[in-house]
Amino acid sequence: MRTWLFRNVLRSPLTMPAPKPSAAALAELATRVDQTARQRLGRSLAIRQVDAGSCNGCELEIHALNNAFYDLERFGLHFVASPRHADVLLVTGPVTVNMKEALERTYAATPDPKWVVAVGDCGRDGGVFAGSYACVGGVAEVIPVDLHIPGCPPSPMQLLEGLLALLQAQ
Repeated sequence: MRTWLFRNVLRSPLTMPAPKPSAAALAELATRVDQTARQRLGRSLAIRQVDAGSCNGCELEIHALNNAFYDLERFGLHFVASPRHADVLLVTGPVTVNMKEALERTYAATPDPKWVVAVGDCGRDGGVFAGSYACVGGVAEVIPVDLHIPGCPPSPMQLLEGLLALLQAQ
């Protein structure tokens, strides 16, 4: 046991470094999202994120959109604390039985025009939690969904591409 412990302590990790995102691609993508939002809405895009019962993997990627690298505020995208100020509901996770009513109320409180984006595989169909006694299912089982962003979890670039696709399709 001791030999195994010492051997593993001295060995370097076997993980590979993450690929570096392209700063130019991010800037171009975020600029296109901002321009499209201003054309469609006449202003910047307000996003309300709702956790309907997820494992928080998708939330980590969504929060990365606010870090110093992505910094969405500079492109006119911002997260709001109230659904009454939101244009987009960004819903993560499978909808749990306990969050079903809260999600319905949040949807009702969001003014028109509103869009709903189901984030991740769990938001699409329940993911690994599908069939659980505690889950209703995907977001579309409770409220109408305009866009699904697949992934477990989707990267911040995929989230930006999804928001751009949502704005261009409407």
